[in-house]
Amino acid sequence: MPEGPEIRRAADRLAAAVAGQTVLRAQFAFAQLQRFERELVGSRILSITPRGKALLTAFDNGWTLYTHNQLYGVWKVARPGQRPDTTRSLRVALETASAAILLYSASDIELWRSDEIEAHPFLQGLGPDVLDPALNADADAVAARLQSLAFRGRALGALLLDQGFLAGMGNYLRAEVLFDTGLHPALRPRDLDAAQTAKLARALLAIPRHSYTTRGIEPTPGMRADYLAHEGERFRFRVFKREGQPCERCGTPITRIASQSRPLFLCPHCQPGRPSQ
Repeated sequence: MPEGPEIRRAADRLAAAVAGQTVLRAQFAFAQLQRFERELVGSRILSITPRGKALLTAFDNGWTLYTHNQLYGVWKVARPGQRPDTTRSLRVALETASAAILLYSASDIELWRSDEIEAHPFLQGLGPDVLDPALNADADAVAARLQSLAFRGRALGALLLDQGFLAGMGNYLRAEVLFDTGLHPALRPRDLDAAQTAKLARALLAIPRHSYTTRGIEPTPGMRADYLAHEGERFRFRVFKREGQPCERCGTPITRIASQSRPLFLCPHCQPGRPSQ
């Protein structure tokens, strides 16, 4: 599943193509949404913004399109009237005079009144967005959140995937954050001292932002091409999908474990387990 940096880059790309423009054609694959095909024609696309791993496309006629890529969804940009050569199922198409934005394979798609969108169940359950510029300079707020009653007893391996803690975190980000801070996923925030908590809070902001601002992530086997950038510095994996390769700090082979039914990669020497109680 794409994580916060990939979703935010997708939002940037889509907004650059169509934001501020008038919808000339709208198409929805699902019958319950097809009544909006006429409703959206003639409206102007105000914005396309990420909320965790969801995107909100706001129109000036009072409607907002909610989409979540889930595991297989992908947005593409094309010329008006054109469709990429793909075996994927087209679920949403919005066309303006200069571009078409196309959502393939996703199934979590809804239209909400813009003044009610914040009541969407997914949005209601989100914590602060890890890439929200307002949060970026506030590591103290993240540290306080880590040590709050709601989260301080949770194992870090689970907590860092919980969108109710920080929206936009995901599997590769949690692996890199935990390695950067030298923390084992079985540790809980209440096991950490003040210095460890502060370091983790800073990493939770810095590493997703580094992935986003460096315009891509390092290719690995099976990585989808649309997650990658082809120019500039890339975010580099130090443990994610590097099982058996030497740790760049100590040379110990990177280990793969299971955490929350998902693979998690760590250095067993640099990230020691939970202290005895």
